[in-house]
Amino acid sequence: MNSSDLARILPEVLRAVTRGEPDITTLATSLTELGLDAGAVGDIVDHARRDRAEVTRLRRREQELTALFSSARDLAEVRDIDALLARLVARAHEMMGTDVTYLSEFDATTRDLHVRKTMGAVTPQFQDLHVPAGTGLASRIADTRSAQWAPRYSEYAGGTHEHTIDDAVFAEGIISILGVPMLSDGTVLGVLFAATRQEHQFTPEEIALLSALADHASVVLQTANILTQLRESQDRTRGALEKLTAHLEARDRSSAVHQELVHAVLSGGGFTQVAHTLAAALDRRVTIIDADSFSLAASADQEHTPVSLSPDVRAAIALSRASGHCRSVADNRSVEVVAAVTAGELHFGALLLSPGSVELGPVERRTIERAAQVAALLALQQRAVTDASRRERGELIADMLHSSPERRRGMDQRARNHRLTLSELRTLLIVDVPPARRSGAERAAAGFLGRGGLVGEHATTITVIGSAVDPMAFANDLRRHLIGTLGAPVLVVAPPRATAPDELPDLFRTAQQTVRLLTGLGIDDRAVATDAYAPYTVLFGANPQALQSFLDLTIGPVVDYDARHGTDLLTTLRTFVRHEASPTKTARALNYHPNTILQRLDRLKALLGADWRQDEHLFRISLATRLDELRSVSRL
Repeated sequence: MNSSDLARILPEVLRAVTRGEPDITTLATSLTELGLDAGAVGDIVDHARRDRAEVTRLRRREQELTALFSSARDLAEVRDIDALLARLVARAHEMMGTDVTYLSEFDATTRDLHVRKTMGAVTPQFQDLHVPAGTGLASRIADTRSAQWAPRYSEYAGGTHEHTIDDAVFAEGIISILGVPMLSDGTVLGVLFAATRQEHQFTPEEIALLSALADHASVVLQTANILTQLRESQDRTRGALEKLTAHLEARDRSSAVHQELVHAVLSGGGFTQVAHTLAAALDRRVTIIDADSFSLAASADQEHTPVSLSPDVRAAIALSRASGHCRSVADNRSVEVVAAVTAGELHFGALLLSPGSVELGPVERRTIERAAQVAALLALQQRAVTDASRRERGELIADMLHSSPERRRGMDQRARNHRLTLSELRTLLIVDVPPARRSGAERAAAGFLGRGGLVGEHATTITVIGSAVDPMAFANDLRRHLIGTLGAPVLVVAPPRATAPDELPDLFRTAQQTVRLLTGLGIDDRAVATDAYAPYTVLFGANPQALQSFLDLTIGPVVDYDARHGTDLLTTLRTFVRHEASPTKTARALNYHPNTILQRLDRLKALLGADWRQDEHLFRISLATRLDELRSVSRL
C-alpha cells in the first residue's frame, strides 16, 4: 500500500468510526481493494466497530448530561412544582425512549402510591392508578429503596399482584417496567417508572439515567414538601400573630373599659354610667336589674321599670350566681349573656346584655364579669347609704308617730336635714302588703315620693308621710304606682289630713285599726279612707280576730241556709235593715210583693230567733250585714 492509498483510506475509516459512514461492510470492501490481507482487514474492522460504539456511547452520555444539567437549571428557576414534575417526566420519557413514563408519589401515612404524572399513557385507569401498600412492583421498590425491573411484568414474582393494578397495566399494553425510588435522606418520596409495550432488557446505563432523573424528582418533591411546611408554618405564625394582636387589642380595650368602670365608682356615676360604658365597649344594649328584677339602669330608655325575665334567662342568672362567671342564653333574641351581681352570699341582681356585633371572646366575657363586680361594689355602696338613710328616716318616722314629747324634740332640725319642712308633713298613709313584698313596696313608694316626704317600715307596715292636700287622691295615685311596680294587690289606708304634725300619732293608730279590720274582712287590694270604717274600727279594730266570730253568731245561720238551699235570704236581710226595718220599703226596693217579703221575714225569724227584730238584736244584725257586704264587695 503506497502513501496515496493510505491518504485515501484513513478519512474513510475515521468517518466510519465517528459518523457511521460508510458502514462496516463497505469499509471492509475498501480495505480489501487496497490489497490488505484478510487478517489485517478483520483487525481494522473490529477496531472501527468498537470505536464507533464508544463514540456513540459518549455522545449519548453527553446528551444525558446536557439533559440533567437542564433539569438542574429547571430546579433553580421553576416555582410551579406541578409543572416541573411534568417536565421531568417528559424529559425522562424522551431520554429513556420508552413507551410510557410515569411518577408515583408515596404516602408515608398509608404507604400507598398514587400516580401523579404520566407521559405516553392512554388509558384513564392507568393515569389515576392507586397502588395499595405491599402490592405490585412499586411497593417492592418503596420497601427495598432500590431499583427494580421486570422484563415481563405478567411473570413478575417479586411481589404480590393486585387485580386492579394488573388490569391497568395490561390495558395500557405494558410488558417491561423499570422503576427507581425517589429518596430524601433515606425517606421514600415516590417512584419514577419507565415502561415499554414490548419486552426489553434494561441496561445499567438506562437504570443509572432513570435514577439520576429520579434524584431530580426527589429534589422537586422535597422542595414541595418544604414549601408546604413553610407555608403552613407561615399561616400558623400569621394566625397566631393575628390572634395575639387581637387579644392584646381586646385586653387594651378591656383595661380601658375597666378604668372607666372604676371611675364610675369613684366619681359617683352609678349604675347608669356602668351600663353606658359596657354598652359602648361591646356594642350591646345593657340593662342592670336588682334582685327583684327591677331595672336599676339601662343603656336604652327603660330605667326604673320592672323587667320580665323568661325562664331561660332566670336559669342563666342562677348558673352565673353559682359559678361567678357570665353565662350565655341560648335561642333568646333579647338577652344573649347574663352576669350575676353578687358579693359573697349577697345577690344584688344581674347584668343583661342583648345580642350585638362584637364577638364575645374570653377578654370580652372577663370585661362583663368585671362590670358585674363594679356593679356589686356600687350596690354595696348604695346599700350602705340607703341603709343609713333608711335608718334615719325610719327613726324620724318612729319619733313623729310616738306620743312622747321627749322623742319629738329637735324634730324640726331633723326634718330640715332631709330637706323637709315639719309643719307641712300632715298627710299620712299606711301601705299594707305581705312581708315578702315590703322591701320592694318601700323602695317603690320612696321612688314615687322622692324628696317630698318620708317612707319607712314602721310597726310591720309601710308608712308614708307627705304634704299632699288630698289624702285619698294621694292614696289612689300611690296605689296605682305600687301595683304597676309590684304587680300584686296593695292596700292603702288614708286617715284625714292632720291639722298639725302632733296629730299624726293618733291618725296612725286609727289607720292601723282600719288595716286590722280590713285584714279581718279579707280586703287586701283597695285605697280606703279611715272615716268610712270608723264605726267598725271602734268595735273590731283592736281585735280583728273576733270579727269572724261576730259574723258567724249574728248572720251565720242565714249564710249557711242560702248555701244549702241556693236561696238569697241574705240580700233580703241587708235590704230590710237598710230600709228602716220596714217590710213595705223592703218589698218596694226589691220589687217583690209584700206577702213575699213577709214570708221571707218569717223564714229569717226561724233562723235568727223570735226577737231578731228587737232593737239590740237588730243593731247587731245590721252591723254584721254591713260588714259582710263590705267583705263581699272587696271580692268582686
